[in-house]
Amino acid sequence: DVQLVESGGGSVQAGGSLRLSCAFSGYTYSAHCMGWFRQVPGKEREGVATINVRYGSTYYADSVKGRFTISLGNAKSTVYLQMNSLKPEDTTMYYCAAGINCLNTLPRAPADFDYWGQGTQVTVS
Repeated sequence: DVQLVESGGGSVQAGGSLRLSCAFSGYTYSAHCMGWFRQVPGKEREGVATINVRYGSTYYADSVKGRFTISLGNAKSTVYLQMNSLKPEDTTMYYCAAGINCLNTLPRAPADFDYWGQGTQVTVS
């Protein structure tokens, strides 16, 4: 079975850092694109950062530009989100996603991704 397993969430004071990790497994090939999304209760899931696995191109939401960095592990089956200068408004659930139909694109919408992790909570106080 395809799995996305996230880790690295937790609680931190404002201005602090956290690093989220997500391992993609169970699919015959590598994902074409991977990303991190977050969702505040009662609101739509929003793209935080996405990356095209083949080209390494990245997308960041305006709210996290200059603070968050998305990257891939050496095997390109793990995606990381380094979050620096965290703010209380970054508090929410973060979800990892993988897409298998985005070989030459850099999607940013949840509908463009095929597999999802269970989410990891980030709390900034």
